[in-house]
Amino acid sequence: MNANNEKMSFQAGEAKGRTQEQVSTLMDKTGVAAQSATKTVQAAGQQAMATAQGAVEGVKKATGMNK
Repeated sequence: MNANNEKMSFQAGEAKGRTQEQVSTLMDKTGVAAQSATKTVQAAGQQAMATAQGAVEGVKKATGMNK
């Protein structure tokens, strides 16, 4: 291999390494975002369930069904 080919090969390796690092960083950030979204959705679901339960109790009380 001549010097120019070696230099190009080295640069290609460096570029590959940087790309792999960037992909890894993006994957980590994506995982964190997904976990955050999951927690947000779960919290919203729990709040919706609590609101619905409150509405059910209100209807029961209004109709005299909570005895």
